[in-house]
Amino acid sequence: MPALPPRQLEATRACCTVLLPEIGRLSRSMSFFVDAWQSIAPSGLTLWLFGLVAVTVIGALTLGRLFRYGPARILFLAPAFLLFAVFVLYPIAGSTWMSLHDVRADRLVCADGREIKELEEGEYCRRVQKMEWVGLDNYRRFFAKTDRNIERAGKELAKLNPVKFTEDGVGWDPSTMSKGRYPRLTDAGEALLNNLIWLIMFQVAIPIGLALAVLLNQNHFVVRLMKPTFFFPFVLSPTVIAFLFQFFYNTADGAPLMWLFNSIGWGKDGILGTDGWSNIGIIVAAWYPQIAYCVIIYLAGLTAINAELIEAGKLDGASGFTLFRKIVLPQLWPATFICVVVTTIGALRSFDLVHVMTVGGQKSEVLARLMYEVGFGENGGNYGYGATISVILFLIMLVFIIFFVTNMVRQADD
Repeated sequence: MPALPPRQLEATRACCTVLLPEIGRLSRSMSFFVDAWQSIAPSGLTLWLFGLVAVTVIGALTLGRLFRYGPARILFLAPAFLLFAVFVLYPIAGSTWMSLHDVRADRLVCADGREIKELEEGEYCRRVQKMEWVGLDNYRRFFAKTDRNIERAGKELAKLNPVKFTEDGVGWDPSTMSKGRYPRLTDAGEALLNNLIWLIMFQVAIPIGLALAVLLNQNHFVVRLMKPTFFFPFVLSPTVIAFLFQFFYNTADGAPLMWLFNSIGWGKDGILGTDGWSNIGIIVAAWYPQIAYCVIIYLAGLTAINAELIEAGKLDGASGFTLFRKIVLPQLWPATFICVVVTTIGALRSFDLVHVMTVGGQKSEVLARLMYEVGFGENGGNYGYGATISVILFLIMLVFIIFFVTNMVRQADD
């Protein structure tokens, strides 16, 4: 290769002398910007959230042009819908998808699909639960012995009915009532039956709350002093209420209800230690805060009563219970509707009192606690079957929610 002329060689050296420091400073500046970007760069989750927000805004603007509400109204609804989608719709979809798989806590695989035993020595991976597609097997397991459960429950219920139908006609035989026992059911059947009992008996809190609200809707000095005592249970923690009623149901010598337990025949078992009756004892404990809630709602409803209608009813000769039933009670329908909605949902999602007072024992298991026990209990870890129970509980709630929402829309239209 021929050598460069001396003048050209000198020019090249001068150029390098000038450019190299500049290149170094430029590279240091670029490294600073790279480090700064790495320190403030958004994570993958942040980018996904930004993308979700952008899609929501664009979708709201697009739908606003298609529908009569306009983009502004839909845009205002978009943040609420976004939160609803992330925290409600996504978990529901995830639980439904998981319920179609066999997912257990002790069966782990690598996130990339490899088995743990395939890892080489010193190699690590992010471990997740293995999901095996089983379709509707979890649902078949839940309803596997439904016919037998219905048959056994029907037999025990027939014993509690003193009215007997024979060839000679209708008879009365209360002797079999003492032979009735809580039926032997599967865990799923027991939970469904107890939730049904909750749905029926928990509604008793509504008329009791209404009666107390009417009683407290006065300006008497003693009544004003009593009002805070009825509001107090509503602010208590369910755990505190559970411990309070455990003490109340105590079966030690000298306990306040020991005489009643002995007269019924429960003895030292008490109401919480007797199969079937333990569920009733928990429901009575749950009445305590629920009645307080109904009292608050009905007191608010009583303040909105139209006094002119009451005066008109008195002029027409109505008084006492007739006046209450014909004039006052129809005006309390909105308050009653709210109480029925909250009480029904509360009966279906009952968990804390059952878990604290009996841990699901003595035939007091309910769907919400069974879901927790199957998925996260001491002998649990079956996430797929736990998700199945949660989906079934959601579908039961959905029936009532659709009914309640339909009534609300109908009332709004009227």
